[in-house]
Amino acid sequence: MQFQQLQYFVAVAETRHFTRAAELVHVAQPSLSQQIKALERELGADLFLRARGNITLTDAGEALLPLARRILADADTARHEVQELVQLRRGRVRLGATPSLCTGLLPDVLRAFHDRYPGIQLLIEEGGSHDLVRELARGALDLALVVLPLPTPAPALTTVELLREDLVVVSSPEAPAPGRGGRAVDIGDLEGERLVMFRHGYDLRELTVAACRSAGFEPDFAVEGGEMDAVLGFVRAGLGVAVVPRMVATRAGRGLRVTALARPGLHRTIALAHRSDVAPPRAARELQRMLLER
Repeated sequence: MQFQQLQYFVAVAETRHFTRAAELVHVAQPSLSQQIKALERELGADLFLRARGNITLTDAGEALLPLARRILADADTARHEVQELVQLRRGRVRLGATPSLCTGLLPDVLRAFHDRYPGIQLLIEEGGSHDLVRELARGALDLALVVLPLPTPAPALTTVELLREDLVVVSSPEAPAPGRGGRAVDIGDLEGERLVMFRHGYDLRELTVAACRSAGFEPDFAVEGGEMDAVLGFVRAGLGVAVVPRMVATRAGRGLRVTALARPGLHRTIALAHRSDVAPPRAARELQRMLLER
């Protein structure tokens, strides 16, 4: 049974005339008749009673007509659904990002994307780069914003550098300024400061601890184990200082003193990653374009 045969059958059933049905579906009348006969052979039953000037449905034809109409309607719905996906009217994007990027970079970009494509569902997963790389590899994410270099070699991933972000020191305005109270501090000035530190697996934790050790001292933690919002809250409460991305510090608003790190400072490179062996969906490619052009 072919889809085209059902179209021809419904046309004849509705017009009760083979010639008019052929005109309706834009096919030659002999071809339409041949396809109807082939459908009858396939089903093992006559669908029409043919008398000169009078075409009526048999019992088999009456039984098939609502089913054929439903099949044609479902096919039209399927075509419409696919067209909407292609035209970015519906669909989803599964995006992974580190918590700091969810706080700093993503809000404005996601708002612009949602304004342009309100029918696209955005599914966001927060995690460290190691976790996001694993989720990408197993197909649970379409795109991920990760920190370079990747924690483990990932030859199956394609990465595109997105930005190089400065890190700054945040502290409570009610506490003494870090270091010697200048406009900028060296990493070495953090020796003796109590640090509010992120949980294990957090990219910023590894970067900060490595920088302190390179400066010749072991960092002293006042509290550790938090996510970005918790770390900022502990700093506001005066528990200690923290090293965070400048974008996060800028968005954090009142209740924080922001102190730059003296040159060469600390930086991190953010990249957009996706699997090399699978092209991201159309909606994900559009979000990727907006992130790269932001």
